[in-house]
Amino acid sequence: MGTPDFAVASLDALVQANFDVVAVVTAPDKPAGRGQKLNESAVKKYAVEKGIPVLQPEKLKNPEFIEELRSYHADLQVVVAFRMLPEIVWTMPAKGTINLHGSLLPQYRGAAPINHAIINGEKESGVTTFFLKQEIDTGDIILSDSVPIADDETAGELHDKLMVVGANLLVKTLRAIEANNVTEQPQPQNDDLKHAPKIFKEDCKIDWNKPAQTIHNLIRGLSPYPTAFTLLNEKNLKVFKAEIEDKEPGIVAGGFLTDGKTYLKFAAKDGFIKLLDIQYEGKKRMLIEDFLRGMRL
Repeated sequence: MGTPDFAVASLDALVQANFDVVAVVTAPDKPAGRGQKLNESAVKKYAVEKGIPVLQPEKLKNPEFIEELRSYHADLQVVVAFRMLPEIVWTMPAKGTINLHGSLLPQYRGAAPINHAIINGEKESGVTTFFLKQEIDTGDIILSDSVPIADDETAGELHDKLMVVGANLLVKTLRAIEANNVTEQPQPQNDDLKHAPKIFKEDCKIDWNKPAQTIHNLIRGLSPYPTAFTLLNEKNLKVFKAEIEDKEPGIVAGGFLTDGKTYLKFAAKDGFIKLLDIQYEGKKRMLIEDFLRGMRL
């Protein structure tokens, strides 16, 4: 059960490891783009290519869907980047339902663990497999694996790294379940839990009154999607990549300096943020030199 590219890597790993994937459950096709052409999920495209049956329920409690799902007699259900399951679904298989989550649980439970880990300036992240329980991301841990986060790493880069590490961990987890060799660990009771809620547009707006490091982490944590942004000449300016210039701004926070050719830097509370890779409203994504060449500020 999954929808985006992150889930495809796991599905492919299970197929390559010769597990019998009897069916795939993914999101319904959605109209996208100017022509409103129906867009299939990444998981559906892969499953169709491999001849795996695909289920695309609008509602997961729909009796027809429940009946069809039951007809596959799956021993185990595997969830990777999907939506919340009703109890009737996750309790169905004899061996239960497991989830692959993009954080080191119990930290960063929620919809956007990869983004929030970088936004908070973490130096380490990872993936965890666990058995589903009623409360989201709280089930007993089966296995986990950690990876370092580099100082300039973006959410997109960490996503791609965890996608591969997660797929390998999932195969390892299934082998352990298959061999009846699983020791589940309850998630530690931690008072210092950091959460990873869904990110909305207002969360992406840069507050230039904050320290440069905090702003840099926000830009990295939202790149390439949903992308941090600021206003320039009353239009949205998305920022995909930037760097910190560690010197006293001497101008008001949110003000900018530019030579009109090679740099555009905004003043933060304690330094500058130099923009490197941006997208101005109505234009395509470009490097700052290309943007300045066609823009008078």
